[in-house]
Amino acid sequence: MPNRSATFGLRIGVCTRSPEREARSEARCARRQARRRRTWHLTLGGYHWRMLEQRIEQHFIDSADLKYQAAQVLSKPIAQAIGAILASVTSGGKVLACGNGGSAADAQHFSAEFVGRFERERPELGAIALTTDSSIITAIANDYDFNSIFSRQVRALGQAGDVLLAISTSGNSANVLAAIEAAHQRDMVVVALTGRGGGKIGQALRDTDVHVCVPHERTARVQEVHILTLHCICDGVDAQLMGEQESAL
Repeated sequence: MPNRSATFGLRIGVCTRSPEREARSEARCARRQARRRRTWHLTLGGYHWRMLEQRIEQHFIDSADLKYQAAQVLSKPIAQAIGAILASVTSGGKVLACGNGGSAADAQHFSAEFVGRFERERPELGAIALTTDSSIITAIANDYDFNSIFSRQVRALGQAGDVLLAISTSGNSANVLAAIEAAHQRDMVVVALTGRGGGKIGQALRDTDVHVCVPHERTARVQEVHILTLHCICDGVDAQLMGEQESAL
């Protein structure tokens, strides 16, 4: 009786797959991988799809609730911020904006909408984000320390009548605190956007400054209200400069 295992091994050794069989095998493999991907997408590593949707919906609800609750609390300081910034830019002044991480992005966002435009055409308005020049930032951080990256720019660029827009979700960013001190040395008004009770920044502000403190502890929620606040400032300045827009709201 022939040795089947030897024969089988021999056959395997000499047999080669046809292109058709190879294609069918690859197609089966692709289908298996697709089924695995579909299973993964449906469960998301044990997280059911509907549970994920509910989690997303809750983010929207929580964000909307905070904005609704904060509207009356923050409308007054935001109006004061609009007044301070408007007084500056209409007198030849400018806004210097700073922050770290997401707040740095907010500073750049605000400056872009001031120099460019917000929702309608208007003359350019002076604003500089102190977070954008990597050469200045790395030179100061390397030669001095990271806490000086904004304050030295404020002393170099800031003048009496300018506004410092200082953004910190915690209210405790050391380099933003140093920028506020430098702004006071230059007789600038500070508009501070914070959260979590305001932290050290709230204590460093003067009576002539403006404090927009979001009443929440979670960074993401604070940041969401910060960007809404910046849009309110842009809209308010535009409305004061150009009048109400018929279909503004």
